[in-house]
Amino acid sequence: MNELLPFLLCIVAGLSTLIGSLFIFIKGNKDNIIKCALAFASGVMLSVSIFDLIPESLTMFQGNSKNSIYLNITLFIIIGLTIPLLIDKILPKKLNHTNKLYKLGIFTMIAIIIHNIPEGIATYISSETNIKLGISITIAIAMHNIPEGISIAMPVYYATNNKKKAIGLTFLSGMSEPLGAILACLFLKPIINIMGGLFAIIAGIMTYISIIELLPEALKYKEKKKTVLSFLIGIVFMYVNHVLS
Repeated sequence: MNELLPFLLCIVAGLSTLIGSLFIFIKGNKDNIIKCALAFASGVMLSVSIFDLIPESLTMFQGNSKNSIYLNITLFIIIGLTIPLLIDKILPKKLNHTNKLYKLGIFTMIAIIIHNIPEGIATYISSETNIKLGISITIAIAMHNIPEGISIAMPVYYATNNKKKAIGLTFLSGMSEPLGAILACLFLKPIINIMGGLFAIIAGIMTYISIIELLPEALKYKEKKKTVLSFLIGIVFMYVNHVLS
């Protein structure tokens, strides 16, 4: 049971992403829901990058010289920024031109899957050594997985009008959390050595999606004050969650 509990906690943290997908059942003005969801997701991603991922990456690189730390992090962030550009080239041209919302949902899902894997590693490691700490981390991760679920499910649902697809893709992203636990269990030491770079790459990916994809798309709709407010709420929500955890 002691060996199984860390995996169960990772599954709970991952499944919390599905709570965010429930927001597709909210009825109201379609344009208002889309722009607020996109702007909120943009704020969430930018906040996670600034307040969680980059500081975590700095911690992982401790022990190197300051110049080396900043050079490494900058390099990995640049790699992260270029990955969505490469994905954009790989995605079918029809998807890029005719279904922007669906592309945003896929982009977000990929970023969150990559983001959830190290979260699963952290949850597994902490739970295995200190179950109380593991439970605390699980609760913190679950709290910020909910808006991540929103950021996947809402664009996919409004692009396809398919609730099953929106929930399914959200579920897929959540299940990358226990995948991180499995990787931690099998290859612990090598993973710890690359996590600093991985966090910085994820920060780059999320920053790109936030600033270049989600926010400009949200700003195309009318009543831009609501868009900006939703963006700021996303940032504040994740910052408060970061402070409390």
